[in-house]
Amino acid sequence: MPKQVIFDVETKQIFSDVGSKDPGKLGVSVVSAYIREVDQDQQELSGQMQSFWEKDFDKLWQYFKEADRVIGFNSLHFDVPALQPYTSIDLKSLAHFDILEQIYKNFGKRVGLSTLARDSLGHTKTDQGLNAVLYWAKGDPQSLQKLQSYCEADVAITRDVYDYIVRHGEIQFRNKWNQVQKVVLDFSLKENNDSKQIGLF
Repeated sequence: MPKQVIFDVETKQIFSDVGSKDPGKLGVSVVSAYIREVDQDQQELSGQMQSFWEKDFDKLWQYFKEADRVIGFNSLHFDVPALQPYTSIDLKSLAHFDILEQIYKNFGKRVGLSTLARDSLGHTKTDQGLNAVLYWAKGDPQSLQKLQSYCEADVAITRDVYDYIVRHGEIQFRNKWNQVQKVVLDFSLKENNDSKQIGLF
C-alpha cells in the first residue's frame, strides 16, 4: 500500500534574526509528521501523528525514504532547505509533493494555508508562526509542548487540505476582493499534476 508522510517544520529563528533568506540558517526546533498508509484512491487505512526533536531526526529520515509521497505546504522552498543541514541525504531527491507548488503551477499565485483551510475546511491555523520561535526561546516544558502542539496542528491542516483536494478535485478560497476562486487540481497517484484550469465565479 502507498505510504505518505505529511510534515511541517518549525524553526528556532526567523530570517531577520540571521540576516539571511536562507532557511538552512534558521535551525529546526521540531518536525511533526502524519505518517499513514492509503489505498490507491488515497483513502486512509492507518495513520499516526509523530513529532521529532533534533535527537530523533534519524527516525524521520527513514520515514521520508520509505514514503511514496512526502507531502508539505511550501515544503520545497522552506521546510526541505531548513532540514537539509541536518543530514547528508539529498532531501530534494525524495518523493516530495508540495501543495503550494501545485497551486502555483495552476493558479499563478501563492495562497496561504490559513486562507485555504478557512475557505474550504471552515477552520484555520491555531497559532502564529512567530509564536513557535518564542516557544522555543523560552525552552520550558510547557512552551515546548505548545510548540509541538502548534506544529502538529499545522500538519493536521495540511493533511486535511490535501485530502479535500483529493476528494473534490479542486480547492476554493476568497481573494482580497472577496471573490470566490476555484483551482481545479488532480492529486491522484497516477497523474503528474500538470496545469489544469482556473475558475472565477
